[in-house]
Amino acid sequence: MHEPLADAFMTTAMHLFEGEQGRIEAIDVKPDQDICEVNGIAIEAIRRLDDGSGVLVLTDVLGGTPSNCCHQLSAENKVQVLTGVSLPMLLRAITYRQNDLETVIEKALSGGKNGAVRIDPCEDSTSK
Repeated sequence: MHEPLADAFMTTAMHLFEGEQGRIEAIDVKPDQDICEVNGIAIEAIRRLDDGSGVLVLTDVLGGTPSNCCHQLSAENKVQVLTGVSLPMLLRAITYRQNDLETVIEKALSGGKNGAVRIDPCEDSTSK
């Protein structure tokens, strides 16, 4: 994700899950960071994380350097990319990560969609 989002999302998730979670990494892409450098960092992370079942990558915005880089890598590796990350999406991905990759994707997307809701204003009963 664009710096500092990846670290912020990771810190928040680790807080909510009360500690470090295995096989999860955050990569913050700095402004004007060279795409070749980003690719190298991402490839190394994929190699560390992939146990043979594939890797799910969450990025912040479609068309940005992080999503473009990971989209290119998905063609060469067993990598699936979801963009438009939200905290509910990340939390669902972590919660279901022991499942097969397609299930994790389904649950993450569901978390993203269901996590964005409008909260109607509370009606104050004393104002009537």
